[in-house]
Amino acid sequence: MAPSGTAATPEKKLGSEFEPSPWGDFFIEYEPKPQQRSEDWMMTRADKLKEDVHMMFNTSNSTEGMFLLDTLQHLGIDHLFEEQIHNTLSEILENKLTSSASLHEEALRFRLLREHGHWVSPDVFNKFKGEDGTFKRDITSQPSVLLCLYNAAHLLIHGEPALEEAIFFARHHLELVSGSLKSPLAQQVKRALHRPLPRSCKRVETLYYISEYEEEEGHNPVLLELAKLDFNLLQHVHLKELKAITEWWKHIYDNIGLSYIRNRVVESYTWAYVIYYERCFELPRIIIAKMMLLITILDDTYDTHGTIEDCRKLHEAVQRWDESAISLLPEYLKKFYIELLRTFKNIEGEMPIDINYDIYHLKKAIQNNVTGYLQEAEWSHKNHKPRFIDQVNLTSLTVGAPTVCVSMMTGMGDTIMKQALKWTADVPDVVVATGKIVRYMNDLAAFKRGKCNSDVASSVDCYINEYSVTRDVAIARIDALMEDEWRTLNQARFGNRVLLPAMQRIISLALSASFIYDNMNDAYTASEHLEKTIERLFIEPM
Repeated sequence: MAPSGTAATPEKKLGSEFEPSPWGDFFIEYEPKPQQRSEDWMMTRADKLKEDVHMMFNTSNSTEGMFLLDTLQHLGIDHLFEEQIHNTLSEILENKLTSSASLHEEALRFRLLREHGHWVSPDVFNKFKGEDGTFKRDITSQPSVLLCLYNAAHLLIHGEPALEEAIFFARHHLELVSGSLKSPLAQQVKRALHRPLPRSCKRVETLYYISEYEEEEGHNPVLLELAKLDFNLLQHVHLKELKAITEWWKHIYDNIGLSYIRNRVVESYTWAYVIYYERCFELPRIIIAKMMLLITILDDTYDTHGTIEDCRKLHEAVQRWDESAISLLPEYLKKFYIELLRTFKNIEGEMPIDINYDIYHLKKAIQNNVTGYLQEAEWSHKNHKPRFIDQVNLTSLTVGAPTVCVSMMTGMGDTIMKQALKWTADVPDVVVATGKIVRYMNDLAAFKRGKCNSDVASSVDCYINEYSVTRDVAIARIDALMEDEWRTLNQARFGNRVLLPAMQRIISLALSASFIYDNMNDAYTASEHLEKTIERLFIEPM
C-alpha cells in the first residue's frame, strides 16, 4: 500500500521498524530452577486438596456454595471442579435468596448466574432502593458491597437503565472512598475502577488475586494452597509448549527471511494462553498461537511492505491455496507461502482422531482475512478515505478475530464440535462484536502513540475526518460504541445454551484484548509492556 496522499509506486515501501521481541530464543534454552517439591509430590498433594474442596461443596448450603464458587473462579481453579460448579449453579438458580438476603449476596448471585448464561432480572436490586428509586444511603459505607454491585452491574445488556444507574452509583461512591481503603480491598477497587471484573482478563486477574487472597481475613488455606500448586503445575506444562512453539517459529522465521515482520512468538503464545490456560487445551493454545503468527506475517506484508501488485498476487495465491500458485508470487514471498500451506497440512495431519475438526473452515477464515487486507490495500492505493462505518466493518474482521475464533473451536467437546465450528465460521454477532472491541482497542492504542502500522486510517482518524470533531470527542464516541459491543456480548450468553461453551471462549478473546491493549498500549507490537507479566506467568512460581 502506498503512503496516504501519494501515488502508488512499484517499489516496496520502507515499512515500519518494529522493535525485536525481548525474548528471542529464551524459552528454547530456559531451564526452570528446581523447586523444593517434586512434580509428583505436587500432583499428589493437589489431588488431596481437591478432595477437601469436594467436601466443602458437599457440606455447603446454596449461599456458602455461591461464595465458594466465586473464590474458585477468582483463584483460577474453577476448571478443577466443573461438575460441582454445575450443581452449585443449578442450586443457586432454583433457590432464590430470602427477603433478608444482603445486597452483597444478591449482587454476587446476579453476577455468577449471568456470567454462566442464566437470565436474572435487575429487579432483584429494587428492595435495596428507597421510595425515590435510588439505592439507600447506608450502602455507601460498605465498599466491599459497592464493589460487588459495581462488578455485577457490568453484565448489563442493551436497554437496562437500572443497571446503568447502579454502575454510576457504585462507581461514584467507590471513587470517594478509594483513597482510604486498606489492602487488599484497595487494590481490588483500583483495578475494578480501571476495568470491572466481568471485562478483565481472567488469568491475569488470578495473578493479582492469589497474593491478595492470602491477605484477606478468614481466607481458606486449602483453597490458597491448591491455587498455588495448580498454577505451578500448569506453569510446567506451558513452559514445555513455549519451548516447542519457539523452536517451530524459529525454523519458519529463519527460513522465510522476512525481516520486516514482527517477531512475536512468545507474545502470540501468551495471548492464546490467557484464552485457554487449562491443562487439557494444548491443541487450541498452539493452533491459536500459530494462526496469530501467520496473521501477523500477512498483516505486516500488506500494511508495511508489499506493493499493490504484491498484495494482489498474494491474495490470488492464498485463494488458490495450492503449490502451483507459488509461481504467481514475488520471490520474497515464495518461502512464506510454502510454509503457510505446510503449516495447515501439518495441523490437519496432527489433529487427534477423536477431534472432529474440519480444517476447511480455518483455511477459509484465513482466505477471508486476506481478502480484507487486499480491500484495505486497494483503499490506500486509490487514496480512498472510507466512511467510519465501512472502515470499522472491514477492519473488525481483518484484525483477525474470525480466524482466531474458528481456531478456538478445536477446544470444544465432540458433542458440539461440528455445530460450534460451523456457527463460528459463519461469523455470528458475538464474533463481530468481539472483533469490533479488539479493533477499537487496537486503534485507540495506535492513535495514542501517534502512529499506525497501516496506511489505512484508523477508526479514530476516520471518525474525526468524517464528523469534523476533536480527538477527545472521537475517543469518547468510540468508547461508547465499545460499550454497546460489551452489552452485545453479555446478551449472547442468554442465547443457545448448547453453544454457550463456544460463546464463553469467544467472549474470552474480547477479555484478552483488555489485557493486550491495557492503558491504550499495543503490548503485542510494543512487547515491552508484556515483559513483566510474561515473567510472572511462565518464569516465577507462586
